[in-house]
Amino acid sequence: MNDVAELKEFVLVHARALQLPTELYEGVLDRITNDEDGAPGSWAVEWSATATALAGAGRLLPACLCSAMARFPFVDGPARRSAYEHALSVFDRWRGEQPGVEPVRVKLSGGELVCWAGGLSADEPKPLLLVTGGIVSIKEQWAPVVLQAAQLGMAIVVTELPGVGENTLPYDRESWRMLPAVLDAVAERADVSRTYALANSFGGHLALRWAGHDARLRGVVTSGAPVSVFFTDRSWQRRLPRVTRDTLARLTGTEPDDGVALGEVLADWALSPRELTALDIPVCYSASLRDEIIPGGDPAFLRQHVRRLILNEFDDVHGAPGHVQQTVEWTFGSLLAMRDGTLSV
Repeated sequence: MNDVAELKEFVLVHARALQLPTELYEGVLDRITNDEDGAPGSWAVEWSATATALAGAGRLLPACLCSAMARFPFVDGPARRSAYEHALSVFDRWRGEQPGVEPVRVKLSGGELVCWAGGLSADEPKPLLLVTGGIVSIKEQWAPVVLQAAQLGMAIVVTELPGVGENTLPYDRESWRMLPAVLDAVAERADVSRTYALANSFGGHLALRWAGHDARLRGVVTSGAPVSVFFTDRSWQRRLPRVTRDTLARLTGTEPDDGVALGEVLADWALSPRELTALDIPVCYSASLRDEIIPGGDPAFLRQHVRRLILNEFDDVHGAPGHVQQTVEWTFGSLLAMRDGTLSV
């Protein structure tokens, strides 16, 4: 059972970024009183009821997004499991109405990941935009971005982190290896030699490690990504919001209340100065000055070691929920400038 106040706090940035109507998500949050599985007024029940009503009215995309909110931060019982299955079902109905949205399945020795893609073409392969979120968000939340493939002039692939959604890979220090495997899977239908990553939160951590191993990656845009201090500072880890600790514990296979075990698992995940100084690609990083999850030492570490860094800072909490539109504009502006070679670093 999660802390309801934390859930309400951290879901805000997702609801706003997904452009759910304010009156809709505020109404749901006002009705939520508990997080007991299947109970009246509980997190999953209230979000799911709204999702069902929206789906019945033919509003498939917001219905899918509300079901994704219902399984937030991860599946921990029947109510969230049902919500997740509803999200997948409604998304499948929605994509059936969208030409060009297709699945890409990538099998590796440790498991399989599923992606949503748009703009893939063997006849006219375009530069690739690889999109991934963090430890609490499923790919269906961000998949509508593939509809912008034609507008951006890029192929777009959206995936999710190991242990999240349909990604059955283990989440560990080597998880970054799934990202070049995605490129390999679409190499005949996209110009993967010109790949850019839009990878937020813990997805950004994977992308930054990957960048030192794959010359096909030409730039990284990220927001609120853990880098170094997050993984090594045990005192900071003990102060993390419970929802973050519990989610990381689930994904890494440690006990939720055993901060020592989690800290030991994470200790060697930190990016080193050597890894970062070796990067010769632009890195655009958006930081929140009052971030409860990412310590201020992490953007400072990037400033010290990444040569081609653009640091965007907001006086806000994790994910900058008070600056969603500004973050979106900065993110896509940075991405397009990277691709067009006009980014001033």
